[in-house]
Amino acid sequence: MNAAIDVKHLLPVWEQFRAATDIAPIRDEAHYARMTEMLEALLDETQGDENHPAMGLVDIVGDLIEDYEAEHHPLPETTGVQALKFLMEQHGLKQSDLSEIGSQGVVSEILTGKRELNIRQVRALSERFGFLPQPLFETNTAGR
Repeated sequence: MNAAIDVKHLLPVWEQFRAATDIAPIRDEAHYARMTEMLEALLDETQGDENHPAMGLVDIVGDLIEDYEAEHHPLPETTGVQALKFLMEQHGLKQSDLSEIGSQGVVSEILTGKRELNIRQVRALSERFGFLPQPLFETNTAGR
């Protein structure tokens, strides 16, 4: 059973912590920059160790950043083709490098919107790039 929280003892500790860290919902770009720096420092400190005592703080700061970004820096909607083009650019790949989804001609047709990715191709790409397949399911139908 958990012990009761001593709020009278907790509040002064919280005020000291908040004054030292500025932990609060992010107000503006300067605060956003400070929270981003703090998260980077925390990630360097924790080195991915889920049992590190600072992981709770990593989660809190990450959530504050995520909330601010969702409101002030939303990601533009992308199509599957745009996602694939971005991945190819980031990884320095050519159409011929994506043999797991088909020939260079098939890849070209996908990239120009003449053909949609099928489930097998989406799975192959998600395995190759190590992410969930959702960004690739919606292909470019506007260009048709």
